Amino acid sequence: MSNQHVKILHIDSNHPLLWEQLEQAGFQNEADFTSSKTAIESKIQNYHGIVIRSRFKIDREFMDKATNLRFIARVGAGLESIDCDYAVSKNIHLIAAPEGNRNAVGEHALGMLLSLMNKLNRADKMVREGHWVREGNRGYELEGKTVGIIGYGNMGKSFAKKLRGFDVEVLCHDILPNIGDENATQVSLSELQAKADVLSLHIPWTPETDKMVRADFIRAFTKPFWFINTSRGKNVVTEDLVEALQSGKILGAGLDVLEYEKLSFENLFIDTEKPKAFEYLLNAENVLLTPHIAGWTYESHQKLAQVIADKIIALYE
Repeated sequence: MSNQHVKILHIDSNHPLLWEQLEQAGFQNEADFTSSKTAIESKIQNYHGIVIRSRFKIDREFMDKATNLRFIARVGAGLESIDCDYAVSKNIHLIAAPEGNRNAVGEHALGMLLSLMNKLNRADKMVREGHWVREGNRGYELEGKTVGIIGYGNMGKSFAKKLRGFDVEVLCHDILPNIGDENATQVSLSELQAKADVLSLHIPWTPETDKMVRADFIRAFTKPFWFINTSRGKNVVTEDLVEALQSGKILGAGLDVLEYEKLSFENLFIDTEKPKAFEYLLNAENVLLTPHIAGWTYESHQKLAQVIADKIIALYE
């Protein structure tokens, strides 16, 4: 099949270079950013590839109707919105782009950590309110601390690389063996929990990682620690996180993702009454919240598109 006969449906907007490069390579691009999942399903048999971010779930029903689908390209890192096992069983290639936003995530995680430890947000807010409080905003230095990274793929490695400028010990834990490198020493989970002053999550959301950070997991840490989550909100039980913040076991939390996010990541579930745990996060001075933007930079917007374009074109070479 020549590229000019390959039809690609884009159901989310992305950097224009993705569309342009696919077009230059001879592919047929079509866009539908607004139709419902049902409406897309009614015509998906006409396409050989689909480009998505996270607008809706690509499930068995969708793939059964996509009789000519050869690939699903997710412009991002995680594939949890796709039934991956079923896709593989139907010989549908899965394409993701963790390389595209790993640098952005690493920088964001470091920014959150330094802001929390130095109380930048709290101090800034107090000065703006007319309070010049120095002792109450005394911070902590990263030097001499032990940073634990759970999940040592693209994102975890990026964060570890950023930490090379600091005199810290970096430990990593992952389900894959022998992936430690010059930036991090791979250890067991129990060793990481015994030594870490900082915990940063860089894991996908899977049945194994769902609600991983909960009360017993937090209690297993020997020391109080700072917590950074730029991975997925549902990897953390927010109520247990709040209890640990209240007890002082967690010294501060930088959360780019929340348990309450919809799968599309575009909205929170919260429409009316907010859960008490969420209310606590909103008012806590040692909590930093961002709206799932760690990997959402101007540079990553372009890099993600470039990685996806390259991988789709390579699939047909």
